[in-house]
Amino acid sequence: MLKNKIFLIVFLLLTTLALSGCVSAKKTVDTSAIDGGVFKTANKGVAWQQKVLIPTISGRAANFSGVNVASLVMDPGDSQALYYGGVGNGLLFTYDGGNTWRKAKDFPQATIRDIAIDPGDKCTLYVTIGNKLQKSEDCCRTWSQVYIDNELTATINAIAIDHFDTNNIFIGISRGDIIKSANGGESWQTVNRIKDRIKRLVIDPTDSRIVYAITDKKGIFRSVDSGETWEDINTPLKVKELKLTLNIVDFVLIPDEPDNIYLATPNSFVKSTDKGESWEKIELIPPDNKAVVNAIAINPLETKEIYYVTNTTFNRSIDGGVNWTPSKLPTSRYATKLMIHPAEPNILYLGVFRQVK
Repeated sequence: MLKNKIFLIVFLLLTTLALSGCVSAKKTVDTSAIDGGVFKTANKGVAWQQKVLIPTISGRAANFSGVNVASLVMDPGDSQALYYGGVGNGLLFTYDGGNTWRKAKDFPQATIRDIAIDPGDKCTLYVTIGNKLQKSEDCCRTWSQVYIDNELTATINAIAIDHFDTNNIFIGISRGDIIKSANGGESWQTVNRIKDRIKRLVIDPTDSRIVYAITDKKGIFRSVDSGETWEDINTPLKVKELKLTLNIVDFVLIPDEPDNIYLATPNSFVKSTDKGESWEKIELIPPDNKAVVNAIAINPLETKEIYYVTNTTFNRSIDGGVNWTPSKLPTSRYATKLMIHPAEPNILYLGVFRQVK
């Protein structure tokens, strides 16, 4: 009899809790397969929208919500035109700021490690596929191969186009070679052999003779004569107080402030005001051994407004990094690409990557 009473009391208590909402059997939904592609904010990261729509002739919309980002770039002459290189998913592009996307026709479903748009002709662009460089001169309608490396396992990781003379094109190879064409891709010559994977090539927006090469483990190399000669500029980065590695994950130049350079390592964020002759640390909230930096962005109209992203957070400072406001990413994936609109810096784009466990 006593056991029956205890059972009845427990049953009534559990029923009451369930009806009142204090006990929930709701399962956590795994969105990791559909929260990839591109995210956009129009209010400096307060709110984000996933931008992955691909309209179709049938009217049944497609999308690339499951795709990891390999490259994300903006046309230097048209900020509404963006290009997205997917991991194993080919090339997509938008001409309306990400609202709708198209897939490049007759294009391999391959990983696109870098994309570069001719600053003088928005319909001319170059993309990398493995050890090949492809060129389109008609806004992605047709393509021609302008370079192939004889090493089948090599990858072309970086492209840069001279904004003063767009016939000058630089590409960076995984084995460490920097190769230049002075005639729009018709012929090529090696201008440097660094013997470390080239990750980025960046041309100074105010002086196209200055070219920076960002490597995997050996830091930064610079040419001031359009690739004729190169110098190692890493000595200032090796200052003990900075506690930096030479693994550079992002590198930003400011168009109206040509002496200023911002760069990030996997756990640090630093700034130079003298073209890399010296560096100062931008303090992050976590200590160095706990910090994570995957990508950075600087407001070109107000350079005290800076951003960085991690595996889980979007971080903003309006005072040059003295104070930070962190917020949760709009995705379960890691944020690996961050891009800011040059004329409307309240708009930012985020590219994300899902780690395979």
